[in-house]
Amino acid sequence: MEVVLHEAAIPSVARSLRDPVASNHANVSGTVTLLNAAHEAGVRRLVYAGSSSAYGNTPELPKVETMSGNPRSPYAVSKLAGELYCRVFASLFGIETVCLRYFNVFGPRQDPSSPYAAVIPKFIRLLATGIEIPVEGDGTQSRDFTYVANVVQANLKAMIAPGVSGETINVACGERFTLNDLIRQLGEILAVTPRVRYLPPRPGDVPHSLADISKARALLGYEPEVTLRQGLRKTADWLLSQG
Repeated sequence: MEVVLHEAAIPSVARSLRDPVASNHANVSGTVTLLNAAHEAGVRRLVYAGSSSAYGNTPELPKVETMSGNPRSPYAVSKLAGELYCRVFASLFGIETVCLRYFNVFGPRQDPSSPYAAVIPKFIRLLATGIEIPVEGDGTQSRDFTYVANVVQANLKAMIAPGVSGETINVACGERFTLNDLIRQLGEILAVTPRVRYLPPRPGDVPHSLADISKARALLGYEPEVTLRQGLRKTADWLLSQG
């Protein structure tokens, strides 16, 4: 085995608040176990699925990889710890590691019915069935939503790019949209008028997130190919085809 793409985790801030031990076990202990196994098997490179949550609530935008981590949830702590382990294994044990910090990935096959569902599939299902959308906060919080095909592109390029071992690299679109923007666009795509109910903010959430993707462009030759609007339509088409 030459390259390992490490995508496994319990990927939920809310779930990590309910069960921080499980998040730590899967995301930290699981990553160390995999790094050790890859090293012992002679794997050349491991590409790690990091998270933009590692930046936390630092007010500076866009988020640049040189910023200090400031995680605000057990999930964010666990993902940042995984990055640190990757760097240590790269420097001490000779296995190449590349950490890709994903920003709010969405796309087909996400489960809209999970209690920890990502907002986009959840909102599409609610809009399609005429149910009021619950929004935690006032909807002005913003995210750099990233369609899954863009993330796949970054992973494939990180497998072969030269001179990137030990690096942490943002993977996103370099644009941010508020949840209110997102709901409006989904309403237009589905030709419905959204009904929204605003709730208190969720503990551990970050108000705003936006990636600087210049490092991904320079080191990986990465360029986002699917815009938010295109990705929303693709995701909506897939979810509606499931009945």
